[in-house]
Amino acid sequence: MPPIFIKNLKLAAISITTGITIIFMSILYSCQGGNAKGKIVFLDTNITQIQDSHQQNTNITFKEWGKTEKGQAVQLFTLTNANGLVAKITNYGVIITELKVPVHKFYKKQDNLQNILEKNAQVEKIAKNFKFTEGPLWHPDGFLLFSDIPANTIYKWQPNRKLQIFRRHSGNANGNAFDQQGRLVTAEHGNRRVSRTEENGKLVTLVSHYQGKRLNSPNDLVVKSDGSIYFTDPPYGIKPQQEELGFYGVYRLTSDRKLTLLVKDFVRPNGIAFSPDETKLYVNDSETGHIRVFDVNSNGLLKNGHIFAQQKYPGKEGVPDGMKVDIKGNVYSTGPGGVWVFSPAGNLLGIIEVPEVPANLAWGDNDYKTLYITARNSLYRIRLKNPGEGYPIYKNHWNRKLG
Repeated sequence: MPPIFIKNLKLAAISITTGITIIFMSILYSCQGGNAKGKIVFLDTNITQIQDSHQQNTNITFKEWGKTEKGQAVQLFTLTNANGLVAKITNYGVIITELKVPVHKFYKKQDNLQNILEKNAQVEKIAKNFKFTEGPLWHPDGFLLFSDIPANTIYKWQPNRKLQIFRRHSGNANGNAFDQQGRLVTAEHGNRRVSRTEENGKLVTLVSHYQGKRLNSPNDLVVKSDGSIYFTDPPYGIKPQQEELGFYGVYRLTSDRKLTLLVKDFVRPNGIAFSPDETKLYVNDSETGHIRVFDVNSNGLLKNGHIFAQQKYPGKEGVPDGMKVDIKGNVYSTGPGGVWVFSPAGNLLGIIEVPEVPANLAWGDNDYKTLYITARNSLYRIRLKNPGEGYPIYKNHWNRKLG
């Protein structure tokens, strides 16, 4: 690209997400990853400070680069770090001649999945030829329910058996969960409601409106041990002219059907999950690419919300979507490139790569150590070392059949 000449210089910085921060007497130029080459000329400006903001052992070398029209010597500085970043910058005019940020290497260096995956575990495709799979949910009787949103169907998968249709005309079901009585609770993406399947098979609307206005398109949900349902409500299932609320919220629905708006400043709230002790609630945002975590008060409301982790992977398809937590508090969120696994402190442990873009996940099998993953047109699974959420909550609550 041609040089960009800047005048009216002010103090600012160039921040490279996986690398370094350089302070200029200039304007802000930002690179958030990927591979980029270009040239920006900041007139008559010198580098004033270099910081390794990620403590990645930045190495700086320089060589003669030429002279100015007045004969002043100019050096070309090459900055590298442990992530594999390369930035070449002059000390006069601050000309960036090359900028390379190999983000994929950065994430590989965070690979600590040996404590997550079973030895020699591989992602296995177990069902295919769907339209868009979502909402996987394991039942202790030994089967998995999952949604196909465009097909308007919930399927029932069992090992060594033919795939069955659990429900047609599902309201374009998206996320699914069981309540404490073992009843199926569903975020009906198309019908704009949260429903429950009673023991006799009857469908009941739990909630469809907030303050007299229709919900957008309930997406995913989680049931707390007190019976309250927490769910996200982005607009993915409707057209802009169908919106009535004007925001995309996170809600709490109590067992007596009292609906409370918890948060309304998400751009596209999506996946939602509790920590094992239910003192924290995680919600990701498909548009901003981050996960937020909130403290859960004794009354079920939220406080102290802040960014828990980022899920940005330039060059990889996918966004933060379904999310679950294992019994050790590790957070699993589908996203670009696969299933991202974070420690309870928000450190990236690694990415479980999936052949198709994943949308959601759930633990299953008798020990709840198999991770089932819905991804575009298929259903996958992989064995893990730790059981996931659902196991400690539901294991003693099953005394009837479903479906």
